[in-house]
Amino acid sequence: MDARPALRQNDYSPVAAPQLGAWSPALSVSVVIPAHGGQDRLDLTLAALAAQTYPDHLMEVLVVDDGSRPPLRLPEIRPVNTRLVRVEDGWGISNAVNTGAKAADGEIIQRLDSDMVACREHIEALARWHHVTDYLVTIGMKKFVQAPPLTPAQVHRAARLGELFDLDAAVASSTEATIAKTDGLRKSRNPYHVCTGPTFALPREVFHAVGGLDPTVARGEDTEFSYRLAMHGVVFVPDVEAQAVHLGLPSQHRDRERAVRAVEPYLAHRIPLRRDLRKDRGRRWLVPYVEIVYDVGDAPEPVVRQAVSAALDGKLQDVVVTLVGPWSRLDDARFALSDPCFELRLMRDLFCHDERVRLIDEAAPTPAPIPFRYRGPVDVPLHRATLERMIESVQKDLAGVLVVDLEDGRTARLERTSALGRAALLTGPGDDLDAVIDTTHGVRHERPGRYWPAPSQPEPVTIPAPSPVTVEAPEKTLLRRLKSALRPN
Repeated sequence: MDARPALRQNDYSPVAAPQLGAWSPALSVSVVIPAHGGQDRLDLTLAALAAQTYPDHLMEVLVVDDGSRPPLRLPEIRPVNTRLVRVEDGWGISNAVNTGAKAADGEIIQRLDSDMVACREHIEALARWHHVTDYLVTIGMKKFVQAPPLTPAQVHRAARLGELFDLDAAVASSTEATIAKTDGLRKSRNPYHVCTGPTFALPREVFHAVGGLDPTVARGEDTEFSYRLAMHGVVFVPDVEAQAVHLGLPSQHRDRERAVRAVEPYLAHRIPLRRDLRKDRGRRWLVPYVEIVYDVGDAPEPVVRQAVSAALDGKLQDVVVTLVGPWSRLDDARFALSDPCFELRLMRDLFCHDERVRLIDEAAPTPAPIPFRYRGPVDVPLHRATLERMIESVQKDLAGVLVVDLEDGRTARLERTSALGRAALLTGPGDDLDAVIDTTHGVRHERPGRYWPAPSQPEPVTIPAPSPVTVEAPEKTLLRRLKSALRPN
């Protein structure tokens, strides 16, 4: 089988993971556990990991102590290769996970919460997929339980979670319902939604390629990280064999209304696909919805000005404009009217203070974390409805690229960032990206009429003919007046 199959959307059906207990693992796994206090629950988490079916020599556990008082300690019952890493700079879950990942030696990073008890096959179940191909993110299952009085020894001896917890009374995670409803995420439109923290695994290279977790995101950090993974092109695979219980109910159960409100600002600014969170008119967001890229080259300044103005004044305002040109050629010398780079200097001075316009020498391979990118001729300004209609079109079937064949033979295109990311993972230098995107997401060609509609013609106005006017002869008018004057009162 191809080690990197071109999977369609999030349908991982062509990938067959080995059967639990019937294969020989080869990849090393680093289990990263961020922790702040909670020694008793951490002891149970480590006892469960000490009983894993994954080979000891291929698994290490890093407990990242995020400023616990008193400091955390390693209990007697723990995996063979367990280390305690203390956070020296910063604080919070994201910072702790990043600290652990930097210290990790494993080829796979397994994130696990410090108050979870995993079944014996948990690490094996998630790791087995990564032996088949290397651009997956595997997601474990979790249920919430009230923690009964247990000892680490009891957890270590138990063959199944059902021996320790009343699973019938457990509160199921909302993500499990989404997974079931979308055929194990194979039919999910936004599968990153369910990759929400406590247990997931991914290649270490992928973790670092997207920059790890964002320490500035105090709420919803796992969702924001998963969104960036989606933009990178990964496929999300939930594994029902990777069961675990979370000790205690989630914060949403204690105050759901505040929990939802607290996370909203972080997701609204960083996940543009959450259109429901961006309904405030006139706002500017940290991560725009669309990047509009124009290669200005030798284009005259008036042409570029018109293109930028049209781009920023469309119905879809959640955009940023990137002007690609040889800006680094410009120095700080006196701006003479005879300067051979006159047009370029003029454009730089015109746009350099506009926060919605960026000047760069070369466009990046993808606009991540921006989810869409438009590219077209700079002398074909956008219609006010162009971007809105293009996105509406590709969102119907989640197409990777929409190519509009313009009347003069040139093209304009809207690209989906996750499709570009997937293609970058599957291709090498010189390969045809669109051919791969056509396989993984689809490439559509359409005519420009819908996206650049012709100006509406005014309705014809019919002016009614004037009514005929009868003109009375002067002598008749005089006779009528005389008769009126002689008429008795």
